[in-house]
Amino acid sequence: MGLLDSIVSAVGGNDNQGSAQAGLLPALMELVSNYPGGLAGLMQKFQDAGLGGVVASWIGNGPNQAVTPGQLQTALGDDMVSQLAQRSGQDSSSVLGSLAALLPSLVDQATPNGEASLQSDQNNDLLGGLSGLLGKL
Repeated sequence: MGLLDSIVSAVGGNDNQGSAQAGLLPALMELVSNYPGGLAGLMQKFQDAGLGGVVASWIGNGPNQAVTPGQLQTALGDDMVSQLAQRSGQDSSSVLGSLAALLPSLVDQATPNGEASLQSDQNNDLLGGLSGLLGKL
């Protein structure tokens, strides 16, 4: 199931985790858009935290490696997690759980053909399309 399908399912369904993910997505997209270097800058932050292999799997053509909430906490830091929690109206634990499910798919979808170039117009179109979709649901 693609990321857009997952979001549509989450927003339209009764699944609490899916709803939490859908509620977090606008805050995540805003954070990525405003992060220095955009998605590439954020992925560099993960690499700096020792998660280079995990991030490479999200960008590459193979299966996406899972990331744990604890790894996300370490990579993103307390300030960024708190910011996402505040903007999404969720607690930090819920944010980290939702991010663990969302982020691999988001990066995978934003890097088609396994290309690590995360600054393309296509990626901006994907994020914009997700934002537009959420606005219609």
